[in-house]
Amino acid sequence: MRVALAPSFQPLKAPGTATGGAPLADPAGPRVVLGWSEDALAAPLAPSRRSLFGPRGLCLHPEGSLWVADSGHHRLLGWRRLPMKDDAPADLLVGQPDFGREGRNAKGPVGLATLNVPTGVCAWGQGLAVADAWNHRVLLWHRTPAEPNRPADLVLGQDDAGAMLANRGADRPTAASLHWPYGVAEIDGKLVVADSGNRRVLVWDRPARNGQPADLVLGQTGFETRDENAGGPVGPVGMRWPHGLAWWRGRLAVSDAGNNRIMLWDGLPTRDGAPCDLVLGQADATGCDHNRGAYYPCAAALNMPYAVAVSEGRLIVADTANSRLLGWSEAAPDAPDAPADRLSGQVDFASKGDNAWRPAGRDTLCWPYGLSARDGLLAVADSGNNRVLLWDLAP
Repeated sequence: MRVALAPSFQPLKAPGTATGGAPLADPAGPRVVLGWSEDALAAPLAPSRRSLFGPRGLCLHPEGSLWVADSGHHRLLGWRRLPMKDDAPADLLVGQPDFGREGRNAKGPVGLATLNVPTGVCAWGQGLAVADAWNHRVLLWHRTPAEPNRPADLVLGQDDAGAMLANRGADRPTAASLHWPYGVAEIDGKLVVADSGNRRVLVWDRPARNGQPADLVLGQTGFETRDENAGGPVGPVGMRWPHGLAWWRGRLAVSDAGNNRIMLWDGLPTRDGAPCDLVLGQADATGCDHNRGAYYPCAAALNMPYAVAVSEGRLIVADTANSRLLGWSEAAPDAPDAPADRLSGQVDFASKGDNAWRPAGRDTLCWPYGLSARDGLLAVADSGNNRVLLWDLAP
């Protein structure tokens, strides 16, 4: 059951701080809200064509469709055309026998059309890539599904369609195994996967067969280790909880949520374990505390950032545990202290709180978990509010 928050709270922020920023998204609010109605104080989470339960990933596909990983219902929902009105029902379904059903792998055996906590979704060529996190695999469709429960064409992380063990049941990873992959992106024709449970990012040059091993690893110095921060202190090589992936003005951006930072590489690395060139959210590559060790946030701090996206030259970050969206402008920073200059979800950079400590409204956020951006439109998986926002970016 969804319950509105008590209206008596005020935005939580550092006393005497009112550091505002230019709006990231249209101050008038989202143009479309899916999975939620503003006049309902509570709504059931039972699966249907319209309901969402903790959505964690989504994709504004170049062909004009919208795809949402309805993670809590263990399914993928598709809208053939971008929804133009609130609460629009989905057209397509993958992962369940019908829109009224839920359950891990549809309460049956694992297959190429079943899902277990799907998270990241991205366009992959003319098709889709989906991070099927708790089946420890990535599913690939050569074309976007045009009918319900169309099986995926390829599976990575497992040998075959019926396998679902973390690291294929072994104690240590390999170049062909996965453990809780949460993020996917296509960058320069390559498939990039945030293999979160193995604390690494994997890159496939051209995935073409089931179980194919990755070609490159970041976050670890080799494919056979999965140590937090590469087994050493926090630095430019290791990761704690990589999740989101994007390409920003010639740089690979990875949201390292566990270290409360965004890691940036100049270009796509070509050697295993390459150190990042810059971080955002920390004073330097050795910092890892949420909000830089402070209780309150600021324009240069992050608290469990799970997603990144790029539009209109801006880097957009879902600063998840601060329940806000941050934006860095067209000029790529060259110093780790670079503050964000765009903000949505809170009244100023010093404020935090789920739904800004108000009842959930059309323009509030509660743990935004996934992002997708295209042609000036931002899609937000507002996971804590069990909904998706389609929000025009502010000029």
